[in-house]
Amino acid sequence: MRQPNLLLLGIDSLRADHMSLYGYPRLTTPHLDRFAAGGTAFSQCFSPHIPTTPGYSSMFTGMDCFGMDVVALRHQGGLPAHLTTLAEILGGSGYNTTCVGFSGNPASRGFGNYLDFSGWGSWNSGRSHKAENLNDVTLPELKRLAGEPDPFFLFLRHMDTHSPYLPPRPFERLFYDSDECDPANRSLDPVYAFKPFCDYFRSWFPPHCTDKEYVIAQYDGALAYMDACIGNIFATLESLGLEENTLVAIVSDHGETLYDHDCYFDHHGTYDCTLHVPLAFVLPGRVPAGVRCDDIVQQKDVTPTILDLLGIDSGIAFDGRSLLPHMMGQPRAEEAEFYFTEATWMRKHGWHTPKWKLIRALEPDFHFKPAVELYHLPTDPGEDHNMAATHPDIVAELTTRMTAHIARREQETGRTNPVYTNLNWNGQGAPFTSSQQAYDTMYIGSPDTAKGLQAKELQTQRGAEVL
Repeated sequence: MRQPNLLLLGIDSLRADHMSLYGYPRLTTPHLDRFAAGGTAFSQCFSPHIPTTPGYSSMFTGMDCFGMDVVALRHQGGLPAHLTTLAEILGGSGYNTTCVGFSGNPASRGFGNYLDFSGWGSWNSGRSHKAENLNDVTLPELKRLAGEPDPFFLFLRHMDTHSPYLPPRPFERLFYDSDECDPANRSLDPVYAFKPFCDYFRSWFPPHCTDKEYVIAQYDGALAYMDACIGNIFATLESLGLEENTLVAIVSDHGETLYDHDCYFDHHGTYDCTLHVPLAFVLPGRVPAGVRCDDIVQQKDVTPTILDLLGIDSGIAFDGRSLLPHMMGQPRAEEAEFYFTEATWMRKHGWHTPKWKLIRALEPDFHFKPAVELYHLPTDPGEDHNMAATHPDIVAELTTRMTAHIARREQETGRTNPVYTNLNWNGQGAPFTSSQQAYDTMYIGSPDTAKGLQAKELQTQRGAEVL
């Protein structure tokens, strides 16, 4: 039998706590739930470096932000030359490698084949069949790869849980049966009043929509729609006779803020709704079935785990570690505390422990939030009550731990913390000096603008990089 294949589902903007796989009361992921039951799921996986570009860079290189030197959505240039991606490792080990829906982003370096699909939309263009568009490209490619003599690595970047949330019927109303245009409902007033994003929201919200719960239901409906389409992929995998010799990994680059923390319907803010992501592995005979691991793990562990499961020794000293001992019930020292960064619409970093969460701003943000935030996670899992002013001793202790970690990693890598050096993270050429300046400057007006921020367009389409 040839080496196991790898099918990696990278579901953009998927927050773990909205999956029925992890106990969400709405049945949003029945096909993923059933499939993941045949393997091992991790309930406490975090993506410490958000958003998309650093999230996938960490996933595909097995490195933290110091090791990969990437922290920003608008990362300038490609991945550093000292890095080797999962696609490059597997390609060098005889795998056919195909990337669907992620061409142009620095993190996607090294695939032998790139395929794209329509993964955005707007209210005027109609309901978005993102997952069906992905399947239209993916299923023929999966069948082609299955017919090749060499094993394959097929990466799919699903976009349904990334705004705009426009699932087709019946998923639009699957979790909502009220009047989304009720004039008495004022819950979207602060959303429409948020200047940086309000025009973007109006481009895909229904006209006169007033109810935030409708928009949240669209996110959940888009997730359920995508899940149904993923069920089609699983069925094809089975019909091709590949399910016994294909490692399937399910993960996300980051979560999503819905109505949380005033970071409306996006994925900025280093709150756990954005950092906490799903992670599951399925490979019959190799990955234990029906196992749920609750230890804290991170994106940097994904590539080492995949290589361990495939039996490939890359010779690379990853920052992450294989999770196979976890799956097998063997002891593995847990990284219960970790450093996190953000350079999306704000530039922040912090320190996360099982008990406390410290967030420190590196420059003023466009939400006018305090420079220091502290949350007691056991009693405030939603991170709604900032305790920095009443617990300065905890702030000082966590800051000391964070500073020591930064200094150690800078010494080990010989590089300055990239969140300190990437000062053009905002595309403006310099850090913001006030929240008002950030509020007046940062703006997204259309799905096309949002798409351009995600990755460069193909040279044949735009003729230039847009990052």
